[in-house]
Amino acid sequence: MSMSNLTTRVLVALVGIPLVVGAIVAGGYFFFAFVLAVSVLALREFYTFARAKGVFPQHAVGYIVGVLMVPVFLYDRLHTVIVGAFVKAGVEVPFPVMAQEFLILLLAAVPVMLIVELFRGKPNALMNVAVTLMGAMYVSAFFGSLVGIRELFVPADFPVYAHFPDAGPFVPEDIAATIYRWGAWTVLTIFVSIWICDSAAYFAGRAFGKHKLFERVSPKKTWEGAIAGFLGAIAAFLVMQSLVLPYLTVVQALICGVIVGIFGQLGDLVESLLKRDAGVKDSSSLIPGHGGVLDRFDSILFVSPLLFLYLDFIVF
Repeated sequence: MSMSNLTTRVLVALVGIPLVVGAIVAGGYFFFAFVLAVSVLALREFYTFARAKGVFPQHAVGYIVGVLMVPVFLYDRLHTVIVGAFVKAGVEVPFPVMAQEFLILLLAAVPVMLIVELFRGKPNALMNVAVTLMGAMYVSAFFGSLVGIRELFVPADFPVYAHFPDAGPFVPEDIAATIYRWGAWTVLTIFVSIWICDSAAYFAGRAFGKHKLFERVSPKKTWEGAIAGFLGAIAAFLVMQSLVLPYLTVVQALICGVIVGIFGQLGDLVESLLKRDAGVKDSSSLIPGHGGVLDRFDSILFVSPLLFLYLDFIVF
């Protein structure tokens, strides 16, 4: 890496990291807007991969479905606003739960994509529809689950009385604020653990790497680096658990670290596979010195939905 490229990477990081941290800490609609913007940019890069392979994804339909995927994970806020507005108007409306919203969107998206493809007259119709839907799922829905993680830390979803047994029937504002702050620390911990995993894998691989991990996809990655990254992710979660994540037990933090250490690196390999297949070095040149959005968030894509499911269905 040249000195000028290193300088560019550092300068971009100095600007970008505070923006990401600020969005995470703010949460709510600010974090939703950040994730939505990132997911749209990443979806554009994904469809660019497809075009390089001679596939013609339905950009407009894909963007619409992708944009609708993300607010599914903002369920409680949207439910309160939308249902509240109808109640004020004296109208009762059925409002589907989060899983139903997701299913309805999928069931509507597939026939719409098929019908649109019927009238497009483009070659590779099967691949066009498949890639359009896969982009909305792999990019938008997976990114949206990061919003889902942030929004789990509200009294309606969080097991308040397991951690605040004296809270009473109505959760006080200070306790609700503490819980929501834990949500910010959780998302920040995910980013930190991925960064430590990547850094540990890179430096350990350069210093000790001898056995190729997946040469067909990423020739420079080694088993030694992967193991170091795996241990680094676990260590990061355990340290953060002891400092700022008291709602997690040591075992739960360990499991979160294992998820990041394994699937974060798999996400990186998957994006390398897609880039190699498309014949490109970076997903785009959007972020100077860092490549594209998918290059920076490939691990997050794989880790977020798994941690969302683990926290929602197991921990909480």
